[in-house]
Amino acid sequence: MPESISIEIQQFPLWEKLRAKRVPLSFDMEITARCNSNCRHCYICLPSGDRTAKRRELTITEIDDIAGQAVTLGAVWCLITGGEPLLRPDFGDIYLTLKRRGLLVSVFTNATLVSQAHIALFKKYPPRDIEVTVYGVTRDTYERVTRKPGTFEKFMRGLNMLMESGVHIRLKSMVIQSNLHEHAAIAEFCRAHTKDYFRFDPQLHLRFDGDAGRNANIKAERLTPEQIIAIEQSDEQRMNAFQKNCDMLINQDFTHFGCNHLFHCGAGNGSFNISYDGKFRLCSSLWAPETVYDLRQGTLADAWNHFVPRVREMRSNRQEFLETCRVCPLVNLCLWCPAHAYLETGELDGATPYFCAVAKARAKVLSNEEGSG
Repeated sequence: MPESISIEIQQFPLWEKLRAKRVPLSFDMEITARCNSNCRHCYICLPSGDRTAKRRELTITEIDDIAGQAVTLGAVWCLITGGEPLLRPDFGDIYLTLKRRGLLVSVFTNATLVSQAHIALFKKYPPRDIEVTVYGVTRDTYERVTRKPGTFEKFMRGLNMLMESGVHIRLKSMVIQSNLHEHAAIAEFCRAHTKDYFRFDPQLHLRFDGDAGRNANIKAERLTPEQIIAIEQSDEQRMNAFQKNCDMLINQDFTHFGCNHLFHCGAGNGSFNISYDGKFRLCSSLWAPETVYDLRQGTLADAWNHFVPRVREMRSNRQEFLETCRVCPLVNLCLWCPAHAYLETGELDGATPYFCAVAKARAKVLSNEEGSG
């Protein structure tokens, strides 16, 4: 841990009151880090045949135990994600295990491995929803992103099977340099095939494992601030959301303005994340060693009731941080947070110039929109 960061437990009446009412209503379960694609921008994927990763994956028994503990604490919704969750041959058993615990279950998938058995499972025991990422609407673009020949045909086949099944499907996309030219067509495709929901993300964060080569790929795929602004301005729904909600992205009850807390988001307040090898995290991006709890060595109740408050009490005394990111009025437009700062710099209070540049560009646009309104 950098010397500028320390953990201090102090009493804040409001925080104690909120903490006393904290209930983990939802959690993400990464059942594998392996994937059958090799996407240029991915922050987690490992090769589908990675034996070490496979050996470290949680068993069905472990998943059932964690789910039971989560339900006891109050959880009602679980997201199955990865990697590519359908890569696990026991996916159906995992899915039913979570359903039997009474959980509402969602699934994130690239749809390339969808089979008739999966369709039968989802029709008999419907998920809350299934989210599918659309990397391109042409073979060239899709496979430029996935770097795996044949994935576009498998994606279209799987997506059509899901849509024809009547299961609730939501579509989303990542906007990167390799598919930027097709973004408008991707958005049109998604909105035509999903009734109530479409989102796209134009910003990439770095790898959880810190792989230097993969991180170089991610940085090469990042859009410039100017490119991000251009696509956001061209999307009326996106701009309306910014104008309506840019001051509501951080819960004011957790801000503690004027203090030196690192965490001013909702991480660990109503949800948590479980990695494929049983690591508990306040959110999916938070990988700093001092913020990770091994459930194979402890309990979910201990992690939620004792470990989470300690992490959320972490502070920084670094002057550079306290005078910049900590007091920046553009934080709601920025991807900066302790989790992403750690991935970018190796420090929870590190500066992230790229995210900062995007936030300033967004602020300028919104300021101009308000001035002309």
